[in-house]
Amino acid sequence: MSVDVKKLGKVAVLMGGPSAEREISLLSGNGVLAALREKGVDAHAFDPVVNSLFDLPREKFDRVFIALHGRFGEDGTVQGVLETLKIPYTGSGVMGSALAMDKWRTKLVWQAAGIPTPKYHLVTANSDWVKVIDDLKLPLIIKPAREGSSIGVTKVHTANELPAAFQLAVKLDPLVIAEEFIAGQELTASVVGTDALPLIRIEAPQGAYDYKNKYFTDDTKYHCPSGIRADLEDEIRAMTLKAFRVLGCEGWGRADMMLTPDGRYSFLEMNTSPGMTGHSLVPMAARAVGLSYPDLCVRILQAASLKS
Repeated sequence: MSVDVKKLGKVAVLMGGPSAEREISLLSGNGVLAALREKGVDAHAFDPVVNSLFDLPREKFDRVFIALHGRFGEDGTVQGVLETLKIPYTGSGVMGSALAMDKWRTKLVWQAAGIPTPKYHLVTANSDWVKVIDDLKLPLIIKPAREGSSIGVTKVHTANELPAAFQLAVKLDPLVIAEEFIAGQELTASVVGTDALPLIRIEAPQGAYDYKNKYFTDDTKYHCPSGIRADLEDEIRAMTLKAFRVLGCEGWGRADMMLTPDGRYSFLEMNTSPGMTGHSLVPMAARAVGLSYPDLCVRILQAASLKS
């Protein structure tokens, strides 16, 4: 890929931040920073916990690569500030970021648009757990609506486990979802620009693709090609683009989904600032179509823009 990197100007790679995913964001951001510098981009680390975003125009940054994860960085907050400062940035705008970060409202939009997603209940400390179990069955998933990286997520096998699972989730977010557990293969579909990249099938130890197995173990296996039927993969990739666009997402992202043995798939969530670590999935899918990690970073950066 031939790119005049001088035209990209001075670039801030936003990383770290105040969210529960700070540790992973630093890994992602430092990976992106090294890749951009390798390609000759004038890139600099910028942690919003250490420096004010209002330093960006004072230090004459021309564009921003958002490598923040979770709240503040992925929920429309930083995007709104960058719109106000008129500094082009990577990824989705305010609305797409805010919607995708909120798993409940994502589900509402997807259901209205005919995107398959698991059944769910919004739950509180006073919820009728018997009714929730009757509808969703056991096992089921309890998770905070606005966290990522599987933080605060519990697979509940018995009714006795529900109160503790709820308390873990509600400490992170007052909005908590109980979701139908879908048994099957875990898949992920990456979007870069207008393209849905090849699917990746994830094979995690004991089927638990949790925080540890996402980032800090080499035991998780990733299959790309995914090994599923070509026509079904094409259908899922097309549905991924629809799921991405209907939320108002732009630039790049990643959808996570489950595939049952009988070929039914359900979308779990959309990530608008996916991980870019050594274990991350978007770079893996990009490699499958001949796009190296540094070239992927440059392509994402090239698409940086103001959305409003």
